[in-house]
Amino acid sequence: MVGNKNSGRKKDPVSDYIRMGKKTLYIQGPFLQAEVVNRNKRCYGIGTMVKEVARYNDAFTSKGRALGELGHPDGPQINLDRVSHKIVSLTQEGNNFIGKAQILSTPMGKIAESLISEGVKLGVSSRGMGSITQRDGINYVGEDFMLATAADIVADPSAPDAFVDGIMEGKEWVWEGGMLREKSCKAIEESINTAVDQGVLEAHKLRLFAQFLSDL
Repeated sequence: MVGNKNSGRKKDPVSDYIRMGKKTLYIQGPFLQAEVVNRNKRCYGIGTMVKEVARYNDAFTSKGRALGELGHPDGPQINLDRVSHKIVSLTQEGNNFIGKAQILSTPMGKIAESLISEGVKLGVSSRGMGSITQRDGINYVGEDFMLATAADIVADPSAPDAFVDGIMEGKEWVWEGGMLREKSCKAIEESINTAVDQGVLEAHKLRLFAQFLSDL
């Protein structure tokens, strides 16, 4: 941690415990859909999708490497200068695969965050590679299908229901001697929320704060 030199003023005894609020924006919704013909006249079999999502989660999501971009690039590779989000979960619900992605503090992530905050309804679209068999005007994706990313953020997704909602989640932390403490703050917040009378609330706050300091 980098700080200013002491200006001669007496050190605030609370300055060692810096309370920080951090809000994280997520998008959540159907990222992938199987057994349905999308706008590009493609259909992904559920068996193919289940197998590939399992591989993708193991190789990328679980390791913090499942990245997506704002807009669809031309190729399958991930362009780090265009990354806007990180996929943190991808789970099956019937023929849909519900994803959750954290919007990152990258240039493209900030654009996505601004659009969401202004009420723009965004969609997601996957990128991948695989063989295609055409029958009756429908392109059926083969079992060799591999995801490059489960979700790029787009304005017009190919999957019928692949529109996502923005979710703002906040956490509060206390910095103590090189460690971040979250649990105590959360417990204090929950306890304060149960005090309804204003007089009780103020006394409750003081008691909990004293308890918190005694635990440090």
